[in-house]
Amino acid sequence: MIKILGASAAAFVIGLIIFFIWFGPQYNVYSQTLAGEAELKKAQYTRQIAELDAAAEVAKARGVAQANQIVADGLGGPEGYLRYLWIEKVAGSSNQIIYLPSDGGMPILEASRTKAEPHP
Repeated sequence: MIKILGASAAAFVIGLIIFFIWFGPQYNVYSQTLAGEAELKKAQYTRQIAELDAAAEVAKARGVAQANQIVADGLGGPEGYLRYLWIEKVAGSSNQIIYLPSDGGMPILEASRTKAEPHP
């Protein structure tokens, strides 16, 4: 009985070795196929996300362009809009002087600009 168990255990071990010799390469091919498919799906999703981001940027740019056009039309055209933007930029910074044109188109300059002198 022990000889039969020893022979069947040896046959089982030999069978396992043969199975793993055959199964190992098959499993490697299967796992590489799955990894390749996963990488392909990831690349496809990445491309789709990039395309959707680009479409969103285009839509945002169109919205900004339309908003700028509405404001420009309300301010009398592109010149008025540019003047408005410049005034907004200058008004936002400190210690700026704005010279407005007079009737002749020349700026009215300050004849004497004095700093506030400290009082003793």
